[in-house]
Amino acid sequence: MSFHDLYRHVLEDLVTGFSTDRNANHLAVARRPAILSVLAAAGQETSVAEALHAVENAAPRFCGPSEWLLVSRTLSAEHLADALFDIRGALVVDQSEGKVLLSISGPAVRTVLAKCVAVDLHPEAFAMGQSANALICHLPGNIARTGDDEFEIVTPRSFAVSVFEELLEMGREHGLTRNFTE
Repeated sequence: MSFHDLYRHVLEDLVTGFSTDRNANHLAVARRPAILSVLAAAGQETSVAEALHAVENAAPRFCGPSEWLLVSRTLSAEHLADALFDIRGALVVDQSEGKVLLSISGPAVRTVLAKCVAVDLHPEAFAMGQSANALICHLPGNIARTGDDEFEIVTPRSFAVSVFEELLEMGREHGLTRNFTE
């Protein structure tokens, strides 16, 4: 029996068994995303950033100077690491088991997030594809705009329950529903 046979998502008990029809405002939990931390060596920032943006089926999330998360819902961490292997100056660490990926969407998404994220998420201030490290529900995370009314949040596994519960509370008045995505 391998680790993957024993894997249990940290949010399993908060998502499973609460199935309802999906509302317009929704919080989705990715069950097994690939999340890699990528650092660029001095002088290699531009070439590493360009190479990350060229990886198909993966999205780079800016974290700070010379630092990104590379996120994929469809590729394995091993596949992503292999794709990055030949990038000169890229230092890569698999963070998939230590991070949780949430997606929150709907017409009230900015209202919900305004209660617990200190980032201006107005479309003119936070463009499609833009991301930033921020406090999310008073805990560290990375937020990215992935659609007109859709954002992804990456947070450490150890904080995921608190972030998840807080987002549900902030979205209660808007009928925020939840489920796993495969």
